[in-house]
Amino acid sequence: MRSKLFHGGEYRRIEAKIKKLLNAQPEFMSARTASSPRATGDAIQDILADKFKALLGNLCKEYSADFARRAMADLAFKDTDDIYYVVDVKTHRKEEGFHMPNLTSVERLARFYEDDMNCFVVLSVSYRIDGTKVTAADVHFVPIEFLSWKCLTIGALGWGQIQIANADKIEVQPDYSRKQWMLELCDTLFKFYPHEISKINKRIEHFKKVKERWEKKNEN
Repeated sequence: MRSKLFHGGEYRRIEAKIKKLLNAQPEFMSARTASSPRATGDAIQDILADKFKALLGNLCKEYSADFARRAMADLAFKDTDDIYYVVDVKTHRKEEGFHMPNLTSVERLARFYEDDMNCFVVLSVSYRIDGTKVTAADVHFVPIEFLSWKCLTIGALGWGQIQIANADKIEVQPDYSRKQWMLELCDTLFKFYPHEISKINKRIEHFKKVKERWEKKNEN
């Protein structure tokens, strides 16, 4: 089933609401915490968790923000069509330079997307800080399949981690086909895994030589 939220203009209105909400907040960072991207990100996530159901309005049938730190979702909700959305909140301080946030495991996403009623959503907030004042600069609220592979990459962790290659250069493809995006994911992995095998083989050869050197050593 196609999501009315994302296959229409509603998600763009929610992006604007998120930006307005964050920029209307009184200063919520202290001089000590404002220098910490993690503390700022946690504070932004807390504000969103508290207000996000209201931002969704009548679209939202069920809502939860009670997830462990390593869970796939920071927020989750069902819409009136019973489509289940898990939302991964990512924050990025623009002044901090190059940043490659992890999104999710390729294996976890593939399992999650076995159900067509599931939707993995990226909520990305880029912000600036002036003293202790946080200002949201860019907000993206899109299903992962709307993110172009031109701005994504695979990181070598476990089965592979989907990453945004540069948080300052997010490229959105509205209304993009999930089927096409998942096929592109598979093709990307078919190129990625042989490269990883090659790296592992080089490491094996390296440690074969290390072992040979140690085998020739006398016991002390």
